Amino acid sequence: MKRTEISQILKYRDAYIDLQLRVDGWVRTVRDSKNFGFIEINDGSCFSGLQILLERGALPNYQEAVKLISGSSISVIGVLADSPGGKQQVELRARTVRVVSASPPDYPLQKKRHSMEFLRGMPHLRARTNTLSAVFRIRSLMAAAVHRFFGERGFVYVHTPIITTSDSEGAGEMFRVTTLDPAAPPLDGSGAIDYSRDFFGRQAGLTVSGQLEAEAFAHAFGKVYTFGPTFRAENSNTPRHAAEFWMIEPEVAFADLADDMCLAEDMVKYVIGELLDGAESELAFLNSRVDGELLSRLSAVAGAAFARITYTEAIAVLERHNSEFEYKAAWGRDLQTEHERFLTEKILKRPVFVTDYPKDIKAFYMRQNDDGRTVAAMDLLVPGVGELIGGSQREERLDRLEQRIAALGMDAEAYRWYLDLRRYGGVAHSGFGLGFERAVMYMTGVTNIRDALPFPRTAGGAANGL
Repeated sequence: MKRTEISQILKYRDAYIDLQLRVDGWVRTVRDSKNFGFIEINDGSCFSGLQILLERGALPNYQEAVKLISGSSISVIGVLADSPGGKQQVELRARTVRVVSASPPDYPLQKKRHSMEFLRGMPHLRARTNTLSAVFRIRSLMAAAVHRFFGERGFVYVHTPIITTSDSEGAGEMFRVTTLDPAAPPLDGSGAIDYSRDFFGRQAGLTVSGQLEAEAFAHAFGKVYTFGPTFRAENSNTPRHAAEFWMIEPEVAFADLADDMCLAEDMVKYVIGELLDGAESELAFLNSRVDGELLSRLSAVAGAAFARITYTEAIAVLERHNSEFEYKAAWGRDLQTEHERFLTEKILKRPVFVTDYPKDIKAFYMRQNDDGRTVAAMDLLVPGVGELIGGSQREERLDRLEQRIAALGMDAEAYRWYLDLRRYGGVAHSGFGLGFERAVMYMTGVTNIRDALPFPRTAGGAANGL
């Protein structure tokens, strides 16, 4: 008999009532009363589970079934009926229960609320819990929504290199990729490592961003986006940093900073709208168990007009409240999370784009403003998190970009291909980067990036050997 998924049963319940069905899944809870037993199973097809009713006199292996441990896998054949209980609409009245695999008593996910820290110690099992199941299901829905958003607007999806020779941020926080013997690398005449004898003939690393390559494709297709893994060898042991994470990076030709902000605002609102329509059960659960303001915050953002202020205006506001901050705000310093949240939660009380940052604290590729001090950059700050998106209009003027690369002491030859984009038909263009895990955190209420990644890679180690 072919199995029926729980998602289909709950979606088309009226069509399945009184029919004999086969349902396969994993045991979540078991209760045994005088004449009846109850097993809740989940098959992964949706967030909700299905109640199985066991009748003591009618089921030959009743005792075996009611002694099952959470995590056991079973296959049940029974008749679907309306449930008289208040917690579920339907239940499957079992005729046979086949135990596929019984979990032993030491199964670590028992029927109680476990801390997120405890669950991080077992990344191979934690997706079976309600909280992480909701988070990772929302992550999947968000990814699909991002692709739909750009697809509906005619963007070309570009797979940019994971192994690269370009450090787009210029910060040197790259994981190196090499085939050289670390114990005895070849040396050149000056005693430095001779990377010409390495696999790629020069230093290479894991990408920190697909932006530069996306800019090349934007000069051919007009509108492109990347959505892939990126890596930072940044030894930051905080709830907001990971060594491996995913980035969404659109690039648009013939677009200025204002166009860039409109695209970012539209994308955020689109993804939130898709979740509010398609993840009701997951969001309701997270709102009740993780973040009691989650639904109200997402609904407010979806309907809000995002504010826009300059960095200079923001600093002027923040300096008046410096007594309230651990890190004092001052012109020329980057905004801290406490500053970002203060602006969105206390001052403007809605998402805000902060624009025109000092050029000395921003990347080399950002377009310089006429004042000579600032660049056409923007950060999207949102209540509850702070920075969610960072972007800019890119410097399209060849002479300005060459001057900036020289001033920062960067290797101009390594960026010759990037400069070619300005030599051969260069145009004004803009783009932004959205750290996908930061967005998952924002849209689920979890406060640690390790809980937004299925198998987190952070400073000090990977995910328990996985």
